[in-house]
Amino acid sequence: MAEVDFDKLVAIAHEAGDLAMRDWQAGEKAKKTWEKSPGQVVSDADIAVDHFLRERLEDLVPSAGWLSEETHIDHSGAGDDLTWVVDPIDGTKDFVAGRPGWCVSVALVQNGAPVFGILNAPAMEELWVAKAGSHTEVNGKPLSASVQTAYDGCRIPAENLPAEINLTAVPKPNSIALRMAMVADDRADMVASTRWGHEWDIAAAHVIAEQAGARVTDALGQKLAYNGTHGKALGVLCCSAGIYETAVARIAKYAANADGQP
Repeated sequence: MAEVDFDKLVAIAHEAGDLAMRDWQAGEKAKKTWEKSPGQVVSDADIAVDHFLRERLEDLVPSAGWLSEETHIDHSGAGDDLTWVVDPIDGTKDFVAGRPGWCVSVALVQNGAPVFGILNAPAMEELWVAKAGSHTEVNGKPLSASVQTAYDGCRIPAENLPAEINLTAVPKPNSIALRMAMVADDRADMVASTRWGHEWDIAAAHVIAEQAGARVTDALGQKLAYNGTHGKALGVLCCSAGIYETAVARIAKYAANADGQP
């Protein structure tokens, strides 16, 4: 595994969260926002945190490449052994609406797999960290993922669910990374998306959840590989090991269309 000063990495993530909080207030809409594409909201804070993280993380590991939501056209890291995969603010819709379900997401990817992951959710006062092969925790508490074994009735972060799906809705942050972290902390049993997504949304949460004992793959049950040239993945499935095989089978019909709700 790459040699990284983890304390410095955590400190950088703390600073990034503090920077974002300057433009966030509970219940208040952010003022400096625009749409970078239809339906894709971005704020001044996204850009400021992105610039801050790139400068500080590249200083921390000068040999690592870079891939982030706000500078994803720069594929300078594609093909490198080490690459930072970053979402400066995951859950921007919650951020700009003054809701707390957002975080700063930072992952270091080595040879296609995330080896360090940090989610800093300052509005929720939660800091999630993980080292592959070592440990995973939130606010210093070791994480242990959901051990749910029955698919029917399992908890899934959702605003509402059709009754015929027979799942249990739990509170849903806009950040998919935080939803995956909920599985890592046994607050949910499954997160599943069959839509095309991006590596920077899930890389840090992947190592956090996996180290806690959850299963994490794409929506088809295939291994997720990071630091590709397009930055995309076919959805994600993050769930307890006990329901994984059933979950893959149940969502297959939705994943085939790359659009839908499990």
